[in-house]
Parts: sequence; C-alpha cells; structure tokens
Amino acid sequence: MPDRLPVWFKQEIPDPIFLQSIESRLADLGLHTICQSALCPNLGQCFARKTAAFLILGDTCTRQCTFCAVKKGIPSPVDPEEPKRIVSVARSLGLAYAVITSVTRDDLPDGGASHFARVVEALRGADIEVEVLVPDFQGSLRSLGGVLASRTAVLNHNMETVPRLYNEVRPRADYRRSLALLSHAKELDADVITKSGLMVGLGEDKEEVLAVMEDLRQAGCDLLTIGQYLQPTPRHHPVAKFVTPPEFDAYARIAEGLGFVAVASAPLVRSSYHADEMFRAAVSNRRSGGKEKKRK
Repeated sequence: MPDRLPVWFKQEIPDPIFLQSIESRLADLGLHTICQSALCPNLGQCFARKTAAFLILGDTCTRQCTFCAVKKGIPSPVDPEEPKRIVSVARSLGLAYAVITSVTRDDLPDGGASHFARVVEALRGADIEVEVLVPDFQGSLRSLGGVLASRTAVLNHNMETVPRLYNEVRPRADYRRSLALLSHAKELDADVITKSGLMVGLGEDKEEVLAVMEDLRQAGCDLLTIGQYLQPTPRHHPVAKFVTPPEFDAYARIAEGLGFVAVASAPLVRSSYHADEMFRAAVSNRRSGGKEKKRK
C-alpha cells in the first residue's frame, strides 16, 4: 500500500477563519455535510466557493462500507424541521444550486425517500436548483419514484467501484441493483438528468472501469465523476494504487467517447465536485440537441 500522497494532491490552504464561520453556522443549526462526515479533501475549497453537499437523515449510517468515513451505528429519528434549516443555510450562503445526500437508512420503510422529497421541495420553493445523491433504497421503485416526484434536477447514485470489489468495499450493496436504480430513474422520469461516480485505486483494473462506464451508458447515465480513493483511517480499505493524472485524463476521453455529457475525472474529484457546472453542461447539451460535451 502507498504510504504517502503524491505531489498532485497538494492544494492551497483556505482561510481558516472563513471555514470556521461556515462550520459554526452548520453546527448551530444541527446540520451535517458529507464534506465533513466523509473527510473530503476538497472541503476547504468547496466551502470557499460557498458550496456544500448537505447530509440529511442524521450522521449515522446503517451500513458498513469499508471505504467510507461516515459514522456507522444506530441512527437518530428523522428530524421533520431539517428541510427548513437547510433552506436557511442555503439562503445565507447565497446558493443557487444545492447537493443533498444522506446516510443509508435501511431502518426506515422507504429508506428516507420521503424526507429527500421534502428537502428538495423546500429548496425548490426557495428557487434553489437541487441535485440528490441517493442510496439504493434497497431497490424500491416506489421510494425512487417518490424522490423523482419532487422534481429534482439531477438524480445521482454512485456505483463507487467495480463489481468484483463489491463484497470487500460495499458488502451490503449490489452492483446490479445500483445500476437498475439509474436505469429505472430514466424510465420513471425521462427528463431527469442522471449521474454516477466511481472511486479508483481500490484494486480494480482498467478494463473493469471501462466495463462499468459501458454499463452506466446502457442505463442512460448522463454525468460521470471519477476520483482517487483515499483511505480515511487505518481501519478502512487500503489504497491499492494512486492513479496518475494522465490516467484520469484517459478515462475522461473514453467516457466522453461513450457519450457521457459531462465528465469530471481527476485525483481530487468527488461526487459533488463542481456539480453545478456539470448540471449546466447537461442542460446546455440538451438544448443544443446533444452536440456538446464537457470535461472537468
């Protein structure tokens, strides 16, 4: 396992006072972001751009994925006031586009889908465009339909890794179930923009990554993110390889050739990386009749 980060991970350190002000605001309202909970390396840059991916339904996940730093255990009850507080913070940050994700709540009958819908509707009522990054809802089309009924602009669900590594990395998930969710989203709402993401460096090979890309395009997926997996703690799945920037560029070119409308492929890319820009690229492409492509 590599024991240090390559030079291409070096980033400018953002203003700590500014970061503390945003973190204090979130804490005062009892809100969470996936940026903080998952130890995202882009947290400072995203906060500096006044963007954040809100983590709803608490900060405790019911699954035991070995790549993820989010807390595992018994989650708290759903907070019905959470949508209002998210709108309050989004307005104070001047957001025009918000990303909403959640811990996986297998303990809830609908997997938290109705709460997702309430958050989306609250933000849309404040004239804020919304992207949701949803769990698999254990394959429930009813739950998926409930989220889509809220008229989210983008429906994101991450494949995360290649099928061979699911037992190690996502032991309670299922590759085909995740793929089907994206396919069904298009069947339930032909206008929704769909998106997915992959981590590399977990032990996959290039051919396996390309096969996942092809599966996603067969499912009608519009947008794709690819980033380097980073081990959050020694207890988590080890990094097998640091993929180089030229290799990420090659993945992006292949993805564009397969027909993805916008691709973000680089070591520090995460699911919500420049999410508003990828959304605008998809809208622009749709208006132009599908002729434009964008890479980040």
